[in-house]
Amino acid sequence: MKITKVEVFRLPTAKSKMNSPIGCRIHTDTGIRGDGEAGMAYGVGGSAAFGMVCDLAELIIGMDPLQTELIWESMYKKTFWGQNGGPVVFSGIAAIDVALWDIKGKYFNVPVYQLLGGKMRDKLRTYASQLQFGWGQVGVSEHLWAVKPEDYAHNVKLAVAEGFDAVKIDFFDRDEEGKPLSFLDTTGFLTPSQLKMVEARMKASREAAGDDVDIIMENHSYPDALGAVQLGKLAEKYHILAFEEPNTPTTQTVEYIAKYISVPIANGERLFSRWQYADYFKRNLLQLAQPDIGNCGGISEVKKICDMAHAFDAGIQIHVAGSPLTTNAALHLECVIPNFVIHEHHTCNRMDTCLNLTKYNLQPENGYFTVPDLPGIGNEFLQEAIDKAILYKVVE
Repeated sequence: MKITKVEVFRLPTAKSKMNSPIGCRIHTDTGIRGDGEAGMAYGVGGSAAFGMVCDLAELIIGMDPLQTELIWESMYKKTFWGQNGGPVVFSGIAAIDVALWDIKGKYFNVPVYQLLGGKMRDKLRTYASQLQFGWGQVGVSEHLWAVKPEDYAHNVKLAVAEGFDAVKIDFFDRDEEGKPLSFLDTTGFLTPSQLKMVEARMKASREAAGDDVDIIMENHSYPDALGAVQLGKLAEKYHILAFEEPNTPTTQTVEYIAKYISVPIANGERLFSRWQYADYFKRNLLQLAQPDIGNCGGISEVKKICDMAHAFDAGIQIHVAGSPLTTNAALHLECVIPNFVIHEHHTCNRMDTCLNLTKYNLQPENGYFTVPDLPGIGNEFLQEAIDKAILYKVVE
């Protein structure tokens, strides 16, 4: 079996500028094809990831798609920028790698999880993610963006009513008037009034959730180490499960934060390879690792990171903020690893930005995902979505 051509595309959504999925479809001479996705679909830089997938596609034409390790290492070592690369390189590698695993599963007529060692669990505990953005009905973008403490409580109650027993919230992304905070607001020592605002939101969320619901505190790397310690001290009072992205991730600053707080540190979406993760694990600076299949080199690389984490007693929660295609890929990997903790279900995975992109748009039931059993990753981009691509290229 040989790779004959690769389609690369960027798909429009209801919010095309900030959330446009970048995908690829790899074709073979047997007629089997596979779909993958690059993780840099949101924020700034998506056009660079699209270009990287196009460039990498040129390297794999004529290769055997079943040789995933050979292809991965070739993309990493033959591109110069692959070694110690960042999100652009690893997003490009990820899209191709996931598509290759999709092909491999279809070739052997088994779900990808069987090729990864077989699933350890049929259902995966899931948390409602980014409740500051709201938690409205599936397929509706008009969610309540939380500002007041009662807004946070309202969104938590919506998630708990659906059966979720874990949620994730950024309590420090907007001020009390609803204005987005800038880096000037969120870095350095935080003021008493800022801390009171955060604590009021945290307290309201905990009271709405009750004692039996876990809360993860998101911070999007907005604070620096000084403010992160202050926020971590607040988190201790409200039994926060994990403190996600407390600052720009560097081992020396995370070590400082971990020294002064007892809340476990969650990190990973801005770390892009096993080489970048290694020192965090060796120094016990990550208790909940969150590699993103879409920007961390795909299923091949993230599986290696999960295995490395297991050797250091670190738990895994795959970072999931892509299209429904990435949800499937994450479920296949999470169900086979012994150190799985919880799956992320982003509020954007419920909005209309995820509609009409893929054949399936899986949603959890009562706070748990069921692992898909179709061959490959069990999902694909819709042809009608590809036909509307805002960027499109065929490499053959």
